[in-house]
Amino acid sequence: MAHLLVMTTLPDMADAQTLARGIIEESLAPCVNILPHVQSIYLWEGRLQENTEHQLLIKTCEKNYNALEAFIQKHHPYELPEIIALPIQQGLQYYLEWVERGCENTA
Repeated sequence: MAHLLVMTTLPDMADAQTLARGIIEESLAPCVNILPHVQSIYLWEGRLQENTEHQLLIKTCEKNYNALEAFIQKHHPYELPEIIALPIQQGLQYYLEWVERGCENTA
């Protein structure tokens, strides 16, 4: 089974916690980490922006990606949320097996 690390950023901790809990409650991923106070510098609508955001690191399985993406888009406060998925090529076998078990009853 293919594993993914999906990332998104949120404007504040309350939004980050709400989205993370929803992802877990909807069984879209077995684990979400919240990294607080990520400094983001980016262009938006032609203007340089600098904001403090909160990064979600979502560990899931490839089969859950489409449902996870749709859930994030529906519940995200940003007009255009960052949603990036990276393949997990290697990791502790027992941890990846735990992720797989967490994905068994989803999507």
